[in-house]
Amino acid sequence: MIPGAVEHRVSAGDVELAVVEAGDATRPTLLFLHGYPDCKQVWEPVMGRLADRYHVVAYDVRGAGQSTAPAPCTENYLLERLEDDLLAVLDALAPYGPVHLVGHDWGSVQGWEFATSPRLRGGLASFTSISGPGLDHFGLWLSSRLRRPTGRSLAQAAGQGLRSWYVYAFQVPRVPELLWRGPLGRHWPALRRAMERLPVPDDRPSPTLAEDAANGTWLYRANVRPRLRHPRRDRIATVPVQLVVPLRDPYLSPHLYDDLDQWAPVLRRRTVLAGHWLPLTRPEELAGLIADFVDEVRSGLVPSPTRSENPAVRSVPR
Repeated sequence: MIPGAVEHRVSAGDVELAVVEAGDATRPTLLFLHGYPDCKQVWEPVMGRLADRYHVVAYDVRGAGQSTAPAPCTENYLLERLEDDLLAVLDALAPYGPVHLVGHDWGSVQGWEFATSPRLRGGLASFTSISGPGLDHFGLWLSSRLRRPTGRSLAQAAGQGLRSWYVYAFQVPRVPELLWRGPLGRHWPALRRAMERLPVPDDRPSPTLAEDAANGTWLYRANVRPRLRHPRRDRIATVPVQLVVPLRDPYLSPHLYDDLDQWAPVLRRRTVLAGHWLPLTRPEELAGLIADFVDEVRSGLVPSPTRSENPAVRSVPR
């Protein structure tokens, strides 16, 4: 638990969201979005290192942790509904100006949606993306490699296809939920510890893990296939973006971000020699990267993206 943390309930239409905040609310707000199959608890090691300098906020997405779950159907887990949830949290807990968004895994997928959304213009100050692409950008990356195939581009597409095996598995009705509520849910903590080489004390899975994972399969069913088939070309980030790429991520190839300069006019890339779960395995390093980026954005050392329709790409020095 983060020292001095306060928990809240925020109403967002058909769900109630469990939110935690710490630090001085008049300081810059850092809003953390967790991934799958996690809940906000995954951010505690990072938030605890930043709460003395910033106002830090995290919430359980719909269907996860202590938040309520809507009816299990694609409509209730669309990214548009998740954006409504974010807006409700911002209205309730970020009253003093734009927030600095930080997302991991599915939290980063959501973050790309929010950082490129017209509805969030003016509400965000920056975005740090960790291990999660924008689905529209992913779709365009994939189609560009299949449209003009070369040996290299086909190898990249095939390699990412193999890494994304679980995305296809989650499209199967009911079976993933049964596995998560049964053997997979029981053994997942040990499997993750083995994959990420985590000591037991550093990986404290939520007691709601199995149910969170079962509910979260609807995120994949609702969003992945439609966005990959019909990616939008106008999803350009309206805030500075920091991209943190773990080079040993078993689920996402570093090549997946090769074309990202097209969609993030102000982009900083950082690479870390680690696996997927940086919030747990590298909390100190990750907190430092986030704080440095936020401070540079606030001081003007990182420029703001142009608001034109065809922004010129500006890469921020590493």
